[in-house]
Amino acid sequence: MADNGPLMWASVLEGTKNVVLKEVPVPKIGPNQVLVQIAAVGVCGSDVHYYLDGRIGDFIVEQPMILGHEASGTIVKVGADVPAERIGQRVSIEPQHVCRVCPQCKAGRYNLCEKIEFYATPPIDGAFADYAPIDADFAYPVPDSLSFEAAALCEPLSVGIWSNLKAGTQPGSRLLIAGGGPIGIIIAQTAKAFGADEVIISDIVPGRRELALKLGADRVVDPAQTDFADPGMQVDAFIDASGAEAAIAAGILAVRGNGRVILVGMSPNPNQNLPTATIASRELILTGIFRYANTWPTAIKLVSSGKVDLDSLVTGRFGLDKVVEALESTHNPATLKSIVVPSQRG
Repeated sequence: MADNGPLMWASVLEGTKNVVLKEVPVPKIGPNQVLVQIAAVGVCGSDVHYYLDGRIGDFIVEQPMILGHEASGTIVKVGADVPAERIGQRVSIEPQHVCRVCPQCKAGRYNLCEKIEFYATPPIDGAFADYAPIDADFAYPVPDSLSFEAAALCEPLSVGIWSNLKAGTQPGSRLLIAGGGPIGIIIAQTAKAFGADEVIISDIVPGRRELALKLGADRVVDPAQTDFADPGMQVDAFIDASGAEAAIAAGILAVRGNGRVILVGMSPNPNQNLPTATIASRELILTGIFRYANTWPTAIKLVSSGKVDLDSLVTGRFGLDKVVEALESTHNPATLKSIVVPSQRG
């Protein structure tokens, strides 16, 4: 039998609704990479989609794969071209590998790299494991004042930063966000950190609205009871973090002329209907986001300064042998962020 080297524990998705804790080889690293001992991993909606459906759009799980991409930990090994003094650093992981030479990379839009490899996106393994490899410059040192959980959640915070950059959020801005889940609340906290004057969150679940008020929103509304076309609802930008067709159509009605519409949420329907007449007549600027680029330094500063509170979003912690429970916990409206802690297992 071939010797595959040292082994580690990982929770492996082996099929729809089938996650198995098993020993797998510790990943090898390249000369410009580091090996991180994983301390905390946030559970994301994409992990849940792969677990339940085995796919997200054109991304299809065709072989066993380790989920989890919101990760932090400690560097335990470095490649030949990485300074040895990096061993022992506490880091937040930007979970992607890009080619750095395609036109998109050279333009600074490396999130659109033609050859991008992203944690827990088929066929790339993620971080529900003892160890994970990452390019050295995508392992960002974090101060001791940051918990490993907050360091892991710099990944969804980067989504919040990227969304607000696309929305043009600045002092005095007024925003409407559809969806009071973890991403919606992170987007709201980021908007306030960017100087937004008022942030409104719309959600159909009363409990989510209550949490949103406590964790960053200035105002919450029940979409079933709200006329988004009312002049009193007019906002500079609408950010959808729900993926719901009805929420997107309603939110667009609240955007002033020349305002912006940012689509963040994952929709089960790839061909949604949009109010194109409103978009055209108001000259709205509509875009989606695909992950992020160059956001980690800002994310770490926002958390370190206290302008964004990520620790308050954690509602559950699970060992590596409880990944199924962590994934299933997201169905509870009271859940914001479930964290997998690989060192904790039975």
